[in-house]
Amino acid sequence: MIATILRQAPSDTRASIAAWRQLSDILAQRGNQLGDDDIRRSLHALAVLRPRVPEAVRRDCARAIAKRGRFAPLVALYANDVPAVAAIMLGSAQLPEADWLAMLPATSAMARSVLAGRSDLPRGVYRALASLGSAAVALPQPAVSVEAAPAPLVALHAAPDAAIGSGTSQISELVRRIDKYQSTRGQPATAAAPQQQRSAFLFETGPDGVIHWVDGVTRGAVIGLSIAEAAFGGEPGTDGVAAGAFRQRAEILNARMMLEGTPADGGEWRFSALPWFDPATGQFRGYRGSARRPNRNEMPYGRPVGEDSGDSIRQLIHELRSPLNAISGFAQIVAGQMFGPVSQGYRTMADTIVADALSVQTIIDDLETAARSNVATAIDPSPDEVVDMGAVVTQVESDLAPLLAEQHVDLSISRVGGPFMGLANDANARRMVGRLLTALIDVSETGTILVGQLVTETPHDDMLQLRIVRPATIRFATASDLLDPGFSPEGEAPGAAVLSLGFSLRLVDSLARAAGGRLDIGHNALTLHLRSANSKTEAGLEAQQGE
Repeated sequence: MIATILRQAPSDTRASIAAWRQLSDILAQRGNQLGDDDIRRSLHALAVLRPRVPEAVRRDCARAIAKRGRFAPLVALYANDVPAVAAIMLGSAQLPEADWLAMLPATSAMARSVLAGRSDLPRGVYRALASLGSAAVALPQPAVSVEAAPAPLVALHAAPDAAIGSGTSQISELVRRIDKYQSTRGQPATAAAPQQQRSAFLFETGPDGVIHWVDGVTRGAVIGLSIAEAAFGGEPGTDGVAAGAFRQRAEILNARMMLEGTPADGGEWRFSALPWFDPATGQFRGYRGSARRPNRNEMPYGRPVGEDSGDSIRQLIHELRSPLNAISGFAQIVAGQMFGPVSQGYRTMADTIVADALSVQTIIDDLETAARSNVATAIDPSPDEVVDMGAVVTQVESDLAPLLAEQHVDLSISRVGGPFMGLANDANARRMVGRLLTALIDVSETGTILVGQLVTETPHDDMLQLRIVRPATIRFATASDLLDPGFSPEGEAPGAAVLSLGFSLRLVDSLARAAGGRLDIGHNALTLHLRSANSKTEAGLEAQQGE
């Protein structure tokens, strides 16, 4: 049967599809019973036919034979097809453990990620995937592609070398497809501008750390850069994280890279890479990796963000409020026993859920305020609403008593001068003072005293000042560090919580500026400035006395 199929040279697409289906079906059913020569010629024929068979047909064939895909060479052939075809085959194929282990080194990162998502494979396969490292299922392996003109129709019984031109670099084709998808994902259907910023690329270095292959950006922007040495002074190159990992031949995760060139290529990138070694000699051959544009939460404070960043946060807040209100509402129903008697344990749990929901609601309110304050510079100062800042500070001190007791921190804020009438919205004033003090209490060491002053220096001073001495944990931190959402007193914390010290200080500063004030970060203290209403109050009193 196979000999008959191989003797025929398909003359058109329909004949190629028929031959593809027949060979795939025979190998799936009887592959383990065929001779080596028939297997070799059949696989070679499928490799020649693949460019001439539509992807939809290959997907249908993979779906039809996946359940009975027990012939490892055929599974390997489909596994190195485009992602849509490979995922169908690898999602259902059933092979012995030895066959899976033999296939893994020759499969792509995408194929290994499909296998890692299955739950029915032998344990040895999962151990082998784990030994390759987490990035082994995330970083495609780049290969040097060869640009060739379309090969003429080749008979299926031609020599295997004839397939080289038509089958060049399946992995490179896969990489190009993925990169094209990532670069156009989320973009409108209209044609992109010539200088549209690129979002990802792949690269490979030699054993000296110099990048010699790149796909996804202009070659001149990347080729020749070294990941083995850190670049300084804003020059193109990588940071010390990459250089340190290179010396240890270790995995590189989310290191920084600066590029020069056109707006599409230049700027800041984040890249991850894995070392690779010669399979025959074990000699270190360099790194293979991928780069992407940094996420918004990875950009230091002060960097420009997209115009739609506030809209994105507001959309997120909208999506969070509905489930949070539902959870809190049902918890209140349980705690109030509205549907019938409930045990004490469940009522206690419901009360805890309600309290946690209120805390999350406060976080959401802060996020919403931060989103609105992104345009604070375009907003006029708050209306002249007079608020007693002395009373606000006293109330906040009372509200923070449980937190102070939990953290074993004492708070001492003295009053200098007076009165302490300010021009600000009462709710925003409470939020500014509360968020500032809470953030500083959180970073204070156990057993310390947080010292501050509420100051009105002269009767007609135009600003009230709330000064809080820096806790010892942040005594020597720079202003840029304190305002960075990723900063932590224990060291750099890229995964810091949303309401970190940096977020809180930025929120306080935004609220203060919207009210005509500001937050100053000095060497010894943090000072919140708010517009004073003392002069207006005194002027009113003088007018009344004059009457």
